[in-house]
Amino acid sequence: MTSEDVVFDFARAGRIGLDESVFCAGKSAGQIAGILESARDRSVGLLLTRLDADKLAQLPAELREAIDYCTLSRTGFFGPLRPVAMSGKIAIVAAGTSDAPVAREAARTLRHAGIDATVITDVGVAGLWRLMDRIEDIRRHPVVIAVAGMDAALASVLGGLVSSALIAVPTSVGYGAAESGRTALNAMLASCAAGITVCNIDNGYGAAAAAIRILNSFAALTDRSVQS
Repeated sequence: MTSEDVVFDFARAGRIGLDESVFCAGKSAGQIAGILESARDRSVGLLLTRLDADKLAQLPAELREAIDYCTLSRTGFFGPLRPVAMSGKIAIVAAGTSDAPVAREAARTLRHAGIDATVITDVGVAGLWRLMDRIEDIRRHPVVIAVAGMDAALASVLGGLVSSALIAVPTSVGYGAAESGRTALNAMLASCAAGITVCNIDNGYGAAAAAIRILNSFAALTDRSVQS
């Protein structure tokens, strides 16, 4: 890999409060290895997303062995990992077990940032009692990420039940008319529940990043209030 292949933004966290991560889809194993070597030289930890097991296997052994890899979410932690500094602030609510990979991507993204999220799965509205059994647990979290495919009704239902900041993630789960997540995306965008933020299809990483921005903004406002 040459320096022209990748210009990595190691200063991103200082500017916007979000670490740069490595989106591995579309990158060669050689390009990923070059990024990891650069991070290792700086003693910087990295989050790897959309890292397929086959591409992981192509990495040099010393780099591969330094990655904490999650098969379900296809994410990896490389290098130093922040300790958990925050918990109880974000709930990730997944409609079905099939939505778990996207929910796990969000959870792993948050964990890399030092945030321990509460993950609640298989509470889709086809069995509304399952959601209502957990609704008080969900309400305790200032930020909720709703992950759903099919008709994506979970986001609208939660939007009418919780006062939390609500981030919705459509997934590509579903039969033909679900159109690989397009139906879920449109349903979330067209929701009659006010104030829902909608991410792209299967973008658990993006939902987690939005949640981090919300928490960072709240912390900044609190600091300004104290200082004034």
